[in-house]
Amino acid sequence: MAVIDIIKRELRENQSPYFDDNDINYYLSKNNGDIEATVYEMLLIKAEDSTLEMSGLTSADTSAYFRRLASKHRPFNTGILSGGA
Repeated sequence: MAVIDIIKRELRENQSPYFDDNDINYYLSKNNGDIEATVYEMLLIKAEDSTLEMSGLTSADTSAYFRRLASKHRPFNTGILSGGA
């Protein structure tokens, strides 16, 4: 499976399209090819308030859903802190 297809699957692009291939390539390059970091950043962007209201019709806000997905890809600091004596 191609890297871009993996990212699209993690972003749930089939169910909720938001990014095009150029966007995905941009963020992948920005994150130095790190798929996890790319998915994390893109899910956070996708999680921005997505409520839509038109003529009395309101769509559901999916931001919490995408933040939950992003939390699975959040980087953790695994560095060692010095004691500083």
